[in-house]
Amino acid sequence: MHEAPASSVTVTAMPPPLLSDAFGHHVWATIRVLDACAGLDNAQLSSVMPGTYGSIIDTLRHLVGGDIFYLDVLRGGEPERFDEPGSDIPTLRAVMEAHDPEWQRLVTGDLDPTTVVIEHEDAGETHAPLGIRLAQALHHGTDHRSQVCTALTTLGIVPPAIEVWDFARQDGRMFSIETTGSSEAPSRR
Repeated sequence: MHEAPASSVTVTAMPPPLLSDAFGHHVWATIRVLDACAGLDNAQLSSVMPGTYGSIIDTLRHLVGGDIFYLDVLRGGEPERFDEPGSDIPTLRAVMEAHDPEWQRLVTGDLDPTTVVIEHEDAGETHAPLGIRLAQALHHGTDHRSQVCTALTTLGIVPPAIEVWDFARQDGRMFSIETTGSSEAPSRR
């Protein structure tokens, strides 16, 4: 009897989309901020700090509402149902959790940043390239998370660590290795 020769198969993993980490961080950081605010009382959630969008809860609602808006425009579909003024922290968190696979699906594939995406409004249309719209979605999230973290600090609450470096460290994709060397080596930050 002849034995069939062993076959060798090489499986090559597809690299993640270029924007995968950017939008993964966006959702992760928003959820961390929501979790940090989950234990606040109504007076704290209603706090308004100078230079911010509004109260903590209104800023969080606006942040998540904006995320819904950007996804709706970019998917070109029916708007996601969302009661922005009536949403509580658990509802906002659930929306952001559901958005992670949606953003990942959106940034997968061959994206052309110059593709014009049209936003249909009652008063007309707004035209902007896909690259600009994706950048705005990330900027919007970063800006309002920063405002909430500022408000938390003003209340004497340590805000969560939400830098992109923190995102990378949480699953081991960034780490430091201490080296021994000359004590005259310059310090890097």
